[in-house]
Amino acid sequence: MWKARGAAVRVGKSPHGLGLFAAARVRAGAAILVFTCEVVDLEDVLSSGRDECYPLQIGASTYLDLDARSRMVNHSCSPNAGMRSDRFLTALRDISSGEEICYDYSSTMSERRWTMNCNCGDASCRGIVGDFRDLPISQQQHYLRLGIVQSFIVEEFWRAAGVGDPEKTSVAAAGLK
Repeated sequence: MWKARGAAVRVGKSPHGLGLFAAARVRAGAAILVFTCEVVDLEDVLSSGRDECYPLQIGASTYLDLDARSRMVNHSCSPNAGMRSDRFLTALRDISSGEEICYDYSSTMSERRWTMNCNCGDASCRGIVGDFRDLPISQQQHYLRLGIVQSFIVEEFWRAAGVGDPEKTSVAAAGLK
């Protein structure tokens, strides 16, 4: 167990292998973990032979090369945590002691190259994890309102909205109200 940015967490067995769990109750809004890993581009990661599923996208072509601890946070289509300010994993609701901490990987991805099958087991499971733009519009709006979408994706979203596409413009306007 360790104290990670105000929340006590531990690594434990998850249905997905290993996962990060709350070692004590985490209140909604509390920072859980800050990702302080090395900034790299994807080519660096791929040329090193490491798996491309591990880096966390923080810009159009920049990533955090996640360390072993940071890789323990699993995906859920119904997350209890989300990424704020590109690096801060934050509780979206109260998280009970012993509960696995998960975020929606799609809220951090915009690369059109990598997907994974999802087996999160939630009733709302989408079956596949892909880019933010692949999420249902209602889910995009929800995540935008919560402030848990990587800043470069929000910028992409607004640029797309500014080109006059009525569907995207209404989504952008509704999403950030």
